Amino acid sequence: MKPLLPSNWNLTPREAMRFQEELRHRVVLEDRFDRIRTIAGADLALDPDTKEAVAGVIVYSLPGLEEVERRMAWLRLRFPYVPGLLSFRESPVLLAAFACLRHEPDAIMIDGHGRAHPRLFGIACHIGILFDKPTVGCAKSLLVGEYQEPAAEKGSSTSLFFRGERVGVALRTRCNVKPVFVTQGHRVTLETAVKLVEQCVDGFRIPKPTREADRYVRELRRAKCSADLY
Repeated sequence: MKPLLPSNWNLTPREAMRFQEELRHRVVLEDRFDRIRTIAGADLALDPDTKEAVAGVIVYSLPGLEEVERRMAWLRLRFPYVPGLLSFRESPVLLAAFACLRHEPDAIMIDGHGRAHPRLFGIACHIGILFDKPTVGCAKSLLVGEYQEPAAEKGSSTSLFFRGERVGVALRTRCNVKPVFVTQGHRVTLETAVKLVEQCVDGFRIPKPTREADRYVRELRRAKCSADLY
């Protein structure tokens, strides 16, 4: 699986911000897909000693959430940590993991934000644009915007607003636990993004594709750190 849009990662933070502003206008906020039978969850873990990161991608069937394939890749992170520019730091290693897939997913779920971003172009938008795939951001914490706390019941939700625009949803995926923040990445409406997240919830707060991708990369990082000790 390769990106359809070439990218230049050798940018300064100021250049990266301008690039986000340019790419933002390519984001499609409508449903543009035939049918979603598979979805890939992706996440990343950093080795602070070596500045290397491991990205993991796991493809699941829908609606059964049966694992189809998982792949990983290690790369050294070269872009500095700058709030709001996460995609320029993490996307190169994520793309390396996606490149190893034999089964191309119909949709992608990213542990991060899409439209709920200072420039309305978070990592879920960036990955979606690069692959031109329906992409959803499902984040554990708030980056920008304001919302009212949803009701305590599972499935309750409230709108997330930023600068007067509805950019996401705070969704309760389990009773009496903190909500997750669902945002559009590319080629999905916000309503469809929420439905995809709900389809991937299996009793835990975090939907299965990104939760298991997070577990996968943490295990890979621990294994590497243990091997480096011997």
